[in-house]
Amino acid sequence: MDWTQATAPDAADIEAMALAAIAALPDEFRLPARGVALQVEDFASEELLDELDIEDPFELTGLYDGIPLIEKSVSDQPHRPDAIWLFRRPILDEWIQRGDVTLAELVGHVVVHELAHHFGWSDSDIATIDEWWT
Repeated sequence: MDWTQATAPDAADIEAMALAAIAALPDEFRLPARGVALQVEDFASEELLDELDIEDPFELTGLYDGIPLIEKSVSDQPHRPDAIWLFRRPILDEWIQRGDVTLAELVGHVVVHELAHHFGWSDSDIATIDEWWT
């Protein structure tokens, strides 16, 4: 490969990997997971990092923003869709540091972890979908 022409995966590449991870979910979760908005940014905003008391922006690879399904009520008035935020630069940094997984595997792991918040999955639920969890 001619590395002089290579570029880092961009937001669209990370999003494509996340969508592939969602498409690979078990049938009962695939369709509801597609109802969660997916956003890819280079880093979390300073405001979000401050809110979460995170000093190093490389520490946050993903975030679920919404109300978990197990806490929702039919009387809730949604003010915005549930969303999963993926932070490209921290994901790339972790991928490089690990050196033992593909980027698609890491993105899939982050997506499953954030979907766990949405679905209200237990650790054992996550382990049936993401073998890293065991």
